[in-house]
Amino acid sequence: METRKIARALLSVSDKTGVVDFAKALKAKNIEIVSTGGTAKQLRDAGLEVIDVAEITEVPEMMDGRVKTLHPKIHGGLLAMRGNADHEQALTDHAIPPIDLLVANLYPFEATVKAGGDYDNCIENIDIGGPALIRAAAKNHSGVAVVVDPADYADVLEEIERLDGGTALPLRKTLAAKAFSHTSAYDAAIASWFAEQLGQDTPQKRVIAGTLARALRYGENPHQWAAFSQSSEQRFGVATAEQMQGKALSYNNLNDTDAAYELVAEFDPAQSAAIAIIKHANPCGVATAASLAEAYTKALACDSTSAFGGIIALNRDLDEYAAREIVKIFTEVIIAPGATAAAKDIIAAKKNLRLLIAGGLPDPRAAGLSFRSLAGGFLVQARDNGTIADLDLKVVTKRQPTDQEYADLLFAFTVAKHVKSNTIVYAKDGATVGVGAGQMSRIDSAKIAASKAEDAAKLLGLSAPLTRGSVAASDAFFPFADGLLVVAEAGATAVIQPGGSMRDEEVVEAADKAGLAMVLTGMRHFRH
Repeated sequence: METRKIARALLSVSDKTGVVDFAKALKAKNIEIVSTGGTAKQLRDAGLEVIDVAEITEVPEMMDGRVKTLHPKIHGGLLAMRGNADHEQALTDHAIPPIDLLVANLYPFEATVKAGGDYDNCIENIDIGGPALIRAAAKNHSGVAVVVDPADYADVLEEIERLDGGTALPLRKTLAAKAFSHTSAYDAAIASWFAEQLGQDTPQKRVIAGTLARALRYGENPHQWAAFSQSSEQRFGVATAEQMQGKALSYNNLNDTDAAYELVAEFDPAQSAAIAIIKHANPCGVATAASLAEAYTKALACDSTSAFGGIIALNRDLDEYAAREIVKIFTEVIIAPGATAAAKDIIAAKKNLRLLIAGGLPDPRAAGLSFRSLAGGFLVQARDNGTIADLDLKVVTKRQPTDQEYADLLFAFTVAKHVKSNTIVYAKDGATVGVGAGQMSRIDSAKIAASKAEDAAKLLGLSAPLTRGSVAASDAFFPFADGLLVVAEAGATAVIQPGGSMRDEEVVEAADKAGLAMVLTGMRHFRH
């Protein structure tokens, strides 16, 4: 098992959480402590005897602390291979004390950036000596233990106690792997920041780093392993959410919940309540209203069959009135910015219903990146942060949309942004009444959406399909007039679409003949 006794430890940390108690435990095992700067001061203030790095290197800290541990007497003590005669002779010849345990973490670069630090301040928070120490100790894990996370102090101390002042190779390997992940993620953050400073959307090298939030039982299917890792992006949603009850979320739960919350965030809670019901990453009902309960009822009416076992997202804090409606059918997950005490009590009675409190809404206009893996690489693109507010809308038909049609067109196009392509969305009175998603033909999407609207009408006891008197949104242009004619046959009276087809004139002419109003957005929303 190759246990290595610890005679000397070097502690140099930016995050000083728990470091005093950890150092006291080391001292209790008669382990000598070497330290630097603020860490040394904190340990001395706690009554611990500490040797300054400068006492070993015989060189003081200089250049505002930029140079303090970059010295052969420190790195030699970390890198010397135990049991190697040449290395041990070098230690003796140059009076280099071996270092058996390194406890180090890095200057708070990401925190400085997030706090709005200026360029020079961010540069000064790029750690140089820390990564060098960590990589040296991790490389030499055969004889040296390296700790970069205060969360690991307890495990290290337990092993030191069990092995009478030593560490075993399996733990040192685990700590070394974590150390290399720590420094690589740190460098990735710096590289990304530099690319932003230079305005480089497509830097030559792109590194993605994440921190494990939790391992998942499996992926999309039981034979696939999966995990949820969090990036440094501070965006409200599944990463910030507190789960109030119920079993752990699955890969599919997380994916669908994210899709639902991103959609509902498009609607300003100060203007209206909004509800999105999602199944397999596509909306089966979306609505706005004066209250959440009313919005839920309208959203559910669009496709109550598909809504069973779905994900529900709210743009306002869940209240008791909406909660009472939602629990009437089986739902997997509810996600909202917050929830009242009364609503939590209602949800608590449904033990299998997961309630997530996200703390806020994601900004639909915020910049960001999205990724997709390919064989041998990955695609990266800017997040689709285009919204209705950004569009130069243009009415191209003889008939102008009415005020109600116009409002519904904007609503429908906002929803279409979050539906898999090809997409047709029918809407009426601030609610979807038919959604056609992910078809190879736009005509098929229009027909499927209309067919589902007919089914919904039958369940509601209505004689006419819900699409009668509705509006329709298409996520991309109509390449031919045939798709538009299907929409007209379904009973839609107005259409919104990006435009840009070679046959736009033909499509507009068909809309005029059918008596439709048509609005062009100039922006498409493919979602694959």
